[in-house]
Order: sequence, then structure tokens, then C-alpha cells
Amino acid sequence: MFEAYVTNLGMYPERGVEVGEYLKFPTTIEEVQALFSRIGIDGKRYEEYFITDYQSDVLGLYDHLGEYESLDELNYLAHLLEEMTPDELEKLEAVMDAGEYTGSVKDLINLTQNLDCFEFYPGVKDEEELGRMYILEFEALTVPEHLIDYIDYEAYGRDVRINEGGHFAPGGYVFDNQSKFIEHYTGLDDIPEEYCISHVQARDEKEETRSILETIKQFKEAPPVPHKDKTGPSHEER
Repeated sequence: MFEAYVTNLGMYPERGVEVGEYLKFPTTIEEVQALFSRIGIDGKRYEEYFITDYQSDVLGLYDHLGEYESLDELNYLAHLLEEMTPDELEKLEAVMDAGEYTGSVKDLINLTQNLDCFEFYPGVKDEEELGRMYILEFEALTVPEHLIDYIDYEAYGRDVRINEGGHFAPGGYVFDNQSKFIEHYTGLDDIPEEYCISHVQARDEKEETRSILETIKQFKEAPPVPHKDKTGPSHEER
């Protein structure tokens, strides 16, 4: 479903380079432990990780995943995505493109279980096509046959989109049908045991982590310290 580049947080300030590997999701406890061993997260000297990159077959998913995500949450999300049909995944991509329930992995997990709250029409890419579909297929208006060619389908489709709050995504047209969105997942305690793969978490102190990385950046950009000539007194000392 997707991959995350898991990086050893402690080694980053020491070496100034990322020490990490891509981890494929869904994954297992054994795969996570093997990866931690390879990148040096031993639970003693190095205990924390952060994620510097994502790759995914699900269009746009990586745009909504952050540096400090829980591996358990990511694994649970990956299992839910794996259980979806191609049509459901296409609908999910459209809803995510509209920016609905994408603020966190928690939102995404709940979104996968609430897709019935949205209507999706694959392949409808603009207001004219939307207007034609509503009038000719859904018969939203009764139009005499001799007037069919005189309808402004684009204008009608624009009104439909505005009234529904709809969105044209890469895969089609999507809108919220105002059904009740149920929060099935509230936090880590709701993850089924079989999907829990790591007792190691990303650093919680995000601001502290950012300050570490900023310090590294400043150190790299700082000008070199001038070499002091020790063979004699300075100009000011004479």
C-alpha cells in the first residue's frame, strides 16, 4: 500500500546524514525489529525515529502523512486500505483530494470506514459533464426532446456543484451527502492487537526535534572560524 522512510533520530545530529530505510506497510513485528536493528534503534542509546519520506500507490496519500506518525497507526491504516476494493480506493482518493478528513492518520483511518458519507461519480471531470449526467441520466429536469441540444449543461452543472459543495478530483466528481460520519477509531487503544507492531514511538516533543534539526542546519551553514596565528601577538596586542 505504501512505504515510509524510517530514520534514526539520534544518529541524525551525530552524523549529519539520515540513517534509515524504507519500511513497507502493512508490515509485521519481525520486519520492524529487523529494520530497527539495521538502522541502529536499540531501545537504549537510540530509541526514537522520525519519518522523512513516503511513497504510495494510493494517489495523494503521502501528502497527508507526517514525520512523527505512529508505526502502529500506519500499519492499521495500511491494513484497512488493503481490504478496500479498487472502486473504494478510487473514491477514497477523490475524497482526500477534496481535503475531507485528512488532518491526521486518525482522520484517514476513520475516513476509510465512512466512505458511504460521500457520493462519487467516476470520470466526471467538469461542470458540463456533471450537468449532462444530472439532466440526461438522473432526469433532474424534464426537458422536451426537441430542446435537448439547447440546454446550457455547464451552467446547470455549476449550480449543482455549488449547491452540493462538490469537488472535481483527478478520478471524478465527489461530494459529501451529509450522512452521519461515525468516529470508529479514537486512538491507539482502538488498534487491534494483531496490527500493533512496535513499542517504539516517534518523538512526542516535536518542537524539540525541530530545534535539533534547525541547529544542524545552522551548523552546516555557519562560516568557518578564522584560524588564529599562534606564532606571534595579534595586531591589537602589539
